[in-house]
Amino acid sequence: MQSTDTVADMLTRIRNAGRAGHKSCDIPASKLKKAIADILVEEGYIEKVEYKADNVQGVLTTTLRYHGSKPVIMGIRRISKPGLRVYADAANLPRVQNGLGIAVISTSQGVMTDRNARRAGIGGEVLAYVW
Repeated sequence: MQSTDTVADMLTRIRNAGRAGHKSCDIPASKLKKAIADILVEEGYIEKVEYKADNVQGVLTTTLRYHGSKPVIMGIRRISKPGLRVYADAANLPRVQNGLGIAVISTSQGVMTDRNARRAGIGGEVLAYVW
């Protein structure tokens, strides 16, 4: 099935795998999805991400992290969509759950968390919230 919003598809796969109690999930690869997955690993929301090459575009295998029997990712939501892009400057970057979660921001210097973008003093497109 052709998906017009591949980032939303990635986040939905991770959300569904966590709710179903799966250890890992496979996601069609792209540079943007790899950057988002690397941020989730860096922030401790998922265990690891592995890239597996195939003849088409490759597959990202994400290993989910659990605390007991509950997934570490309590919620994950797409913010900027193809029909309605959401941008924020450095002064107005969102805080997720009063700083307990992260916002994934696509900036001119790459994909980063809201904390790193605030520290660098740059804004960008708000891709997703994770808490």
